[in-house]
Amino acid sequence: MIRRSVLLGTGSALPAKSVSNAELAERVDTSDAWIRERTGIANRYIAGEGETTSTLGTQAARAALEAAGVDAQAVDLIILATATPDQTFPASATKVQAALGINDCVAFDVAAVCSGFLYAVSVADSMIRSGAANTALVIGSETFSRILDWEDRTTCVLFGDGAGAIVLGAEESESGERGILATKLHADGRHNQLLYVDGGPSTTGTVGKLRMKGQEVFRHAVTNLASVLREVLDMASMNADRIDWVVPHQANARILDATARKLGLAPEKVIVTVDRHANTSAASVPLALDVAVRDGRIKAGDVVIMEAMGGGFTWGACLLRV
Repeated sequence: MIRRSVLLGTGSALPAKSVSNAELAERVDTSDAWIRERTGIANRYIAGEGETTSTLGTQAARAALEAAGVDAQAVDLIILATATPDQTFPASATKVQAALGINDCVAFDVAAVCSGFLYAVSVADSMIRSGAANTALVIGSETFSRILDWEDRTTCVLFGDGAGAIVLGAEESESGERGILATKLHADGRHNQLLYVDGGPSTTGTVGKLRMKGQEVFRHAVTNLASVLREVLDMASMNADRIDWVVPHQANARILDATARKLGLAPEKVIVTVDRHANTSAASVPLALDVAVRDGRIKAGDVVIMEAMGGGFTWGACLLRV
């Protein structure tokens, strides 16, 4: 028998406040045309008072549990990927745990920025395969608006807030065709200064603001993402033409297009939500996944590949049969 992590349900959550490019242009020296042409972004959501990484993560988790038909008390593992936790400690995952009324389970955060959700999925998959967990909540949740420099139009227009979540469960079968087929993760810390936050508890004692050299990040992203997608396909002995859907990190429409071209994938196979959500870092992949599951594009039996790259640099991919 083969023990695999299978996708049981998806969920997502967005702040109440939606901000269009035109609205953003009222406070930042930019324009709708400038943003759309360079990024494909038309809108983003910004967290308001009382909306935090853990509250958004909790909403997404509840939606995923409902979709999965799983009671919160069955969850024995919560991994929350974020670069914007509620507090330096404890982990925001434990706040989600408490909000869901789960008295005891493994709960911790993963910090790998935009790749965080895929890092979290890989860890959860390993724990489920090993028998250390049976039912996992994997969450990506961010409030990036709180670490943006709103005077820097090259970065502040790119990001938004939100959360996405999935429920993974252990399933044993002789074929093992359903579930997570392969994951692959990478990191290269030499590129720290290309995408980072200029603060932290042990350096400045402040939260800091996001800084990015966009052209350099773009160049690395296209190369690294195409490479890791091929790696997970090779690990599963699968060709690109077997992929039904690509769910990429929603950073920039040009990166999505360039990565698809490198793999020879049809644009209509790529799930795109960057236009409505902007870049929500670790939340972007599960948010896009939930959108495509709920609108009926992704359905049972489909082969889905998820990928992301973020500060660090970190990058990774996951191949899944729904």
